[in-house]
Amino acid sequence: MMTTHREIPGTIFFDGPMATKGYGLNKMCYSFNSTEGRDAFKADEAAYCDKFGLTEAQKEAILGRDILALQREGGSIYYLAKFAGLLGLNMQDIGGLQTGRTTEEFQAYLESQGRGKNNG
Repeated sequence: MMTTHREIPGTIFFDGPMATKGYGLNKMCYSFNSTEGRDAFKADEAAYCDKFGLTEAQKEAILGRDILALQREGGSIYYLAKFAGLLGLNMQDIGGLQTGRTTEEFQAYLESQGRGKNNG
């Protein structure tokens, strides 16, 4: 029996088809674990995207620094965090983007839920 996920407005599900769609993108983001990968990306971003076979939409989102579009194009948040790090963003910055809040608003929300900076 095939299970489907329920639709939650504003939620991007990362499932098997999305993993397949984002394979090259996620592989590229994983490469940012190494200094060599980060340096090669910074030297020629478009060529580095081509090296991993990114689609045009993925490449445009990388070059446009659009984290949310990257999620829609199959990016796993765990790998996209590596790319976000290159941009000087942290997970709370990304949380703000995902929820339509500023980073400060997102941090305040986390703290109101007992999950802020001091609570993990």
